[in-house]
Amino acid sequence: MTGKVEICGVNTARLKVLKNDETNALLLRVKDGDAKAREELIHGNLRLVLSVIQKFLNRGEQADDLFQVGCIGLMKAIDNFDTSLGLRFSTYGVPMIIGEIRRYLRDNTALRVSRGMRDTAYKAMHMRESLQGELKREPTIEELASAMGVPREDVVLALEASAEPISLYEPVYSDSGESVMVVDQIRDAYNTDEYWLEQIALGDAISGLSERERHILALRFYYGRTQMEVASEIGISQAQVSRLEKNAITRIKSSL
Repeated sequence: MTGKVEICGVNTARLKVLKNDETNALLLRVKDGDAKAREELIHGNLRLVLSVIQKFLNRGEQADDLFQVGCIGLMKAIDNFDTSLGLRFSTYGVPMIIGEIRRYLRDNTALRVSRGMRDTAYKAMHMRESLQGELKREPTIEELASAMGVPREDVVLALEASAEPISLYEPVYSDSGESVMVVDQIRDAYNTDEYWLEQIALGDAISGLSERERHILALRFYYGRTQMEVASEIGISQAQVSRLEKNAITRIKSSL
C-alpha cells in the first residue's frame, strides 16, 4: 500500500480518526468505567500521538520507542481528563503526550543525572514555557530562578546537566557533498601546527646533547628528581649536576 508506514506493528495509513462528538461520548463512557470505550478511544487517537512524535524524531531515538512512550502519555490523558471542563481532548492530550516523551528523553540520556537535578531541570523547562507566554520573550536565568524560588546556580547546573549530549562526529552541514562534523568546528589549542613544530625543534635540539646531559634532563624534568638525587644516582656532585643541567638548557634555548 502506497504511504504505508509500520510503527510498533501498526499500519499508520489505516488509523481511525474520531470526530469531536465521538471522542466526547467515549470519554463519558470511560469515566463510567467502560474498558471497551477506553480501548476505542486509544485507537482513535493514535494519529494524535504520531503528530506529536514528529517533533522529536531528530533526537536519534527510534520512532517505535517514541510512539510507545507517546501512547503511555495518551492513556494518562484519557484516564485523567475532566469532561466537566469543556475542553477539547486534544488540548489536554497533546501536552500530556509531550510531557511523557520529554520525561523519557530526559531519563534516557547517556549521562547519568541525579533524580533531584532532573526534576529541577524539568520544572525549569515548564517554567520557561509559562514565562515565555507571559513575557512574550525568552526569560532570563535570573527570572527562571526567581519564579521557581531556587538559586540561579541550581537552575544553570540542572539545565546544563539535562542537555542531550551529541557526538563529536554529528554532521553540522554538508559542503559540496562532504559533511562537516562537530569535531571539525572545535579548535584544539594544544595540538596546533606551532606546537608540533616546537616539538620537532625541541627534539632536534635535545638530540645534539651528550648522553649524560640527556640523562640528567630526563631525571630532572621527566621523573621529577632533585639535583641531589640525580647526583647520587649517576655518581657526581650536586654542583656538577647543576652545571651540566644549566649548560644543556642554554644550548637548547640557543638552538631553538
